[in-house]
Amino acid sequence: MTDTAPPHLDVEPHPLLRLAAFTTEFPAPLGELASPAWLVELLRLDAPAPLRPEEAVRTAVRDLLRHGGYKPTGRGKPASEYLLRAVGEGALGSINLAVDACNAVSLHSGLPISVVDLERVRPPLRIAIAPAGARYVFNASGQEIDLSGLLCLVDAAGPCANAVRDSQRTKTGPATQRTLSVVWAPAGHETRLDAATAWYRRLLAAAGARTGDVA
Repeated sequence: MTDTAPPHLDVEPHPLLRLAAFTTEFPAPLGELASPAWLVELLRLDAPAPLRPEEAVRTAVRDLLRHGGYKPTGRGKPASEYLLRAVGEGALGSINLAVDACNAVSLHSGLPISVVDLERVRPPLRIAIAPAGARYVFNASGQEIDLSGLLCLVDAAGPCANAVRDSQRTKTGPATQRTLSVVWAPAGHETRLDAATAWYRRLLAAAGARTGDVA
């Protein structure tokens, strides 16, 4: 997606979904940028943050993902829950500036967040429930996730991100300079969604990036 105009994102009606989306432009490719020390510190659960994970949020996020028939348990649990486990195991480290900011906000807010490389997605973009049998590769090893019934970001080539695992096809890498972030939230937690998104954008701005709105 080489057009620098704000991307347009269509969202199919969903009774439980609330989301926020925005773009980020980094001052250089991610491979040339180091995450500031203060951002890496936020990858600890005890770091000072404006939000804290709550059990009610965890339950509501799972209910959101269940609505289409997906089962958010085991290896298919929301990404925000994976981050909590990774912190507990001492396995959450720095990846790159874009992913570190995403992970920090998701960890402390309890809301799953997707971040994709805007040059790797193909418009049109929409949010929709994946049909039965839909799958994609989510890591460099070629492992796949069954997307049946799961809310996804979808581009012209098919599903490419969701609240569980983003696709390998559209993940950020060393050459990434423009991203799209999607903050997934359940109805009833709009205040948390707004606070998490505003904090997310402040973190990116403090790291030298510029964020923009999505149509």
